[in-house]
Amino acid sequence: MSDDDDKSVQADAKRAAKKERDDSRARKRERVVAKRTSKDRRRARGKKPKQQKDLPIKQFEFVALDSQGASIKGVEKAISAGAAHMALLRRGLQPVEVNEKRSILKFEITKKLVPRKEVMNFSRQLSVFIRAGVPIMESLEVILEETTGKMMRIVIADMIDSLRNGDTFAVAAAAHPEAFPNYYVGILESAELTGDLDQVLNQLADYMDRDLKARAKITSALIYPVVVAVMSVVVVIVLTVFVLPRFVTFFKSLNAKLPLVTRMLLNFSGYLTRWWFLVLGALILLVAGFLTMRRTQNGRAILDSWILRIPVIGDITQTSILERTMRILASMLRAGVDMPRSMAVMAESANNSVYRTAIEHIRDEMMEGQGLATPLARTGLFPGAARQMLRVGEETGTLDTQLEVAAAYYGRELETKVDHATSLFEPAIIVAMGVVVGFVAIALISAMYGIYNQVQVH
Repeated sequence: MSDDDDKSVQADAKRAAKKERDDSRARKRERVVAKRTSKDRRRARGKKPKQQKDLPIKQFEFVALDSQGASIKGVEKAISAGAAHMALLRRGLQPVEVNEKRSILKFEITKKLVPRKEVMNFSRQLSVFIRAGVPIMESLEVILEETTGKMMRIVIADMIDSLRNGDTFAVAAAAHPEAFPNYYVGILESAELTGDLDQVLNQLADYMDRDLKARAKITSALIYPVVVAVMSVVVVIVLTVFVLPRFVTFFKSLNAKLPLVTRMLLNFSGYLTRWWFLVLGALILLVAGFLTMRRTQNGRAILDSWILRIPVIGDITQTSILERTMRILASMLRAGVDMPRSMAVMAESANNSVYRTAIEHIRDEMMEGQGLATPLARTGLFPGAARQMLRVGEETGTLDTQLEVAAAYYGRELETKVDHATSLFEPAIIVAMGVVVGFVAIALISAMYGIYNQVQVH
């Protein structure tokens, strides 16, 4: 037999072995799917239909867009925020914001949200499965088995049930605003129409990853200044409540005339020691008033405008808002979401009443045909660099690209400003601590010298 024949036989053997391996894998996969399907059928036959509990009907305040892009506000009755969201979709409205209408007695300090890191991991895993050709139902079931977070497991399980009932993936995600923000849902809806769900999910995961890293960097930069500030407060409390009262008893036993600085310090310490409950009550009222203002529209607008006027903090807040809104608008436009809804979600993502109101006015003027750059410039809230980038993007048809460039620019600006602020904050706290401790030391030492001089005179 010739060498060519040997090579041909070997090649045929390799192809046969490869085909046998592929067939074996296919048979194994069919057995797994059949086993899972059989298990589901047995579970379905064995389970009695659940009797749905009569859940209370709640009222939800919503902001939505109609087919013309006009903003509509109203109240929708439903058993949950997700049900209200889907009811609005069935009415042909695009929900932008859905919040439960609560009374004063149902005061809620914070909402329970799924950690953003879990949503990021979910998006990344689902993108990989879809790109590999795994059906979305099987992908969600595998992700559910590997997910450890309790809230995220509940969300994924409910999404699987919604998909089995015939809902789309975007509608299933929209039923859980505690996990998926409005910009996330809007981008999913557009991705389902274009068929780029795997790519869009990966982009969403990348955006969340950048956001989490930025937040972590800011948090780590603030740890040391916060620790120093807390220690300063603790030192002042210990001096005022425990140390100085002992000196009061000592000075009174000597019947000596104390310097003005010492009298001021001892009077302040005595006031705090005697009326501490009034000070505590005032602090509680101050915190309660702040939280109450944050829950009202007018109060939040006042607080947000004050924050923007605070030196250093206001500048950092403005840069953070610009980076976040520009990046979200760029992501939505790149995913194919229409401009009116993208602007509405951009306004909500600002997390600042001043900017939210301004962006809503920009959107209304844009709907009237005035473009984007001109109304944006009239607000006075966007720096010259942002206005110029958006104007160039609008004129050249590269708005999403210019928005990405602007977001990256303000992201670097934010990091620089946070670093500068923390570098200034640390010595400021140390100086303030030194002033307090120095004032106490001077007051006590001057009192000692004064008493010593009076004893010598007598």
